[in-house]
Amino acid sequence: MAEQGYDEELRSERGYVAGLYSRLDAERARVKGALKEALGGEGRTAMERDDEVRALGKELKRLHVADGGLCFGRLDSVDDETSYIGRIGLFDEKDDYRPVLLDWRAPAARPFYVATAVTPENMRRRRQFHTRGRQLADFTDEVFGRPGGGERGDAALLAAVNAPRGEGMRDIVSTIQAEQDEIIRLDHPGVLVIEGGPGTGKTVVALHRVAYLLYTHRERMERHGVLVVGPNPAFLNHIGRVLPSLGESDVVFMTPGDLLPGLRVTAEDAPETARLKGSLKILDVLKAAIADRQRLPEQPVPIQLGEVTARIDAETAEWAREEARASGLPHNEARAVFTEIITYVLTERAISRISRGWLSRKDRDEWERLRTGLVKDLAEDEKFTGAIDALWPILKPEELLAELYSSPGADPELSRADGAAWTVSDVPLLDELIELLGRDKAADKAAEQAAERERKAKAEYAAGVMEGLVKREDSMDDEDHLFAHDLLYAEDLADRFVELDTRDLAERAAADRDWTYRHVVVDEAQELSEMDWRALMRRCPSRSFTVVGDLAQRRAAAGARSWDAMLEPYVPGRWVYRSLSVNYRTPAEIMDVAAALLAEFAPGVKPPESVRACGVQPWARRVTDDELSGAIEEFVRDEAGRAGTSVVIGPPGVPGTVPASETKGLEFDAVLVVYPERILADGPRGAAELYVALTRATQRLGVLHQGALPDALTGLHSE
Repeated sequence: MAEQGYDEELRSERGYVAGLYSRLDAERARVKGALKEALGGEGRTAMERDDEVRALGKELKRLHVADGGLCFGRLDSVDDETSYIGRIGLFDEKDDYRPVLLDWRAPAARPFYVATAVTPENMRRRRQFHTRGRQLADFTDEVFGRPGGGERGDAALLAAVNAPRGEGMRDIVSTIQAEQDEIIRLDHPGVLVIEGGPGTGKTVVALHRVAYLLYTHRERMERHGVLVVGPNPAFLNHIGRVLPSLGESDVVFMTPGDLLPGLRVTAEDAPETARLKGSLKILDVLKAAIADRQRLPEQPVPIQLGEVTARIDAETAEWAREEARASGLPHNEARAVFTEIITYVLTERAISRISRGWLSRKDRDEWERLRTGLVKDLAEDEKFTGAIDALWPILKPEELLAELYSSPGADPELSRADGAAWTVSDVPLLDELIELLGRDKAADKAAEQAAERERKAKAEYAAGVMEGLVKREDSMDDEDHLFAHDLLYAEDLADRFVELDTRDLAERAAADRDWTYRHVVVDEAQELSEMDWRALMRRCPSRSFTVVGDLAQRRAAAGARSWDAMLEPYVPGRWVYRSLSVNYRTPAEIMDVAAALLAEFAPGVKPPESVRACGVQPWARRVTDDELSGAIEEFVRDEAGRAGTSVVIGPPGVPGTVPASETKGLEFDAVLVVYPERILADGPRGAAELYVALTRATQRLGVLHQGALPDALTGLHSE
């Protein structure tokens, strides 16, 4: 395009983008006004008002996030139809709601990401905008159907991958590549596995897939929300901005240690202990521990009923135990069946003795009258309730698991000191015990009754306020006034004492262990154990998952060695596999070093191909323990003067470093790896750790070693 023609086009496009922002501002002002009116609550019940306020609040958030990069491109079809592509959709209400900006997730926007010179998707040109804030800085065009047209987006993509890293992951909505777009829009109702090496964008692709699913299946998905599971809090903080930046807030972020409300577990077990706890074989141990506490009396337990004594003997208790177990109910709920059988036997025996000579079973009414009285007596008899507690106790997951670990016959690898903190591997076991034990219905009933008493007390207080205002109105002189807002206040007060849950979906879901999600994303999924997968499948009955991982980076002893082994038991024939092969993060100079290590510990795995070179060679320097702190300080000082982020990674216990496991899924402009030979010393797990450490950098990589440099790293430039 000639320079003059380009300038004219740029002015025109700037005017169009400015018009889009005007529409955005007008829509935001409209929603703000509606929200203010809804908060007034006139003509609505409290529940209607809260629903409307919640919906308008979500819409306002969606409009706020659209400010950054509202419009990032344009498509021109061969039929001379023009479409602008952006973060959200906007419409011209004066022109039959004609779209003036297409949401990037809309089907009509798909060619923006997948059209090529070979398959132009009926498109003539793709224009990509480069913006600063609300201002359109410039644009680049790709005209299809001409020789040398090539693939799209190189300039924008390279600008994005070369840009300094900030505090969190950025969305890629303006630079999605064709292989990524295919995965994002994949219409598969079951489990989708996305595997890719470091820097392939598998995490951000999974998050954009969530945004796409929420857009295309909004009504079905937003009632239940989405759960995103990541390896650690740092990772969740890193990715936490992506979905909100795409206007999606009905998402819960958790680590495997957060799955039970009230627990925030970060401690990890030793590898062998984690392997034992993560295996499905632990299920038999848990079930046996429960069965051991469903006991028979060693001696008959006498229970006084009126003037006769009935006994709970082993035969009776065994019958009751068999019936309770056969009910299929969880342990705590099956206690009612056990108690019912024991009660039946004792009352039958007591009635037979009490009525001997004057009452037969034909006198049903009298027999049942006697039974009713005896059942009531048993329920109030402390010795009877004590016997039931001893034979079929109410069990709590935490107490039972702690007892199991400390029991004399426990596996030494499972031993746990009294009062020791729970580990991440304990969480799925506690979750399993909640399923096996069930609820304590007596405790639940008591809690419900207490809550009902509190509700009644609050309602009576609100009614008293209303009554006081009415009396005040009756006693007023003509010159006095009872203002309308006084009555409105009282009505609002009464409404508030109706128990309304004003938390948003994510808050309610995170606080409810029994909440079921419409979709679950699992990142670094290769680290999850068989027991972890049981806990997650429980939270998504529809089995709709996006699973993200890289088997070559597995460090957990209980983690996945194949996707088939982990998933087939839960979704036989309902999972599909997709791979990402292009590395958008790691420059070729660094990836060559990491690939040499990968070839040693996972020779069958092909490393991802980097899209760029950075021109900076990774280096290695030999240091002594005394020189280490100074070398780290030098690196930190040098990086402090540059834009972007940096990190020092080393083996556990080395001052000034963080373990590679805490950087999984993260990226930094510069990385310093300390003592790689010590990291490697941990066997296959150590090799995976070092591979992770080497592939975190987007620009610069340095290595400090004390012993001989590992063979795989000999390609590093020596300093």
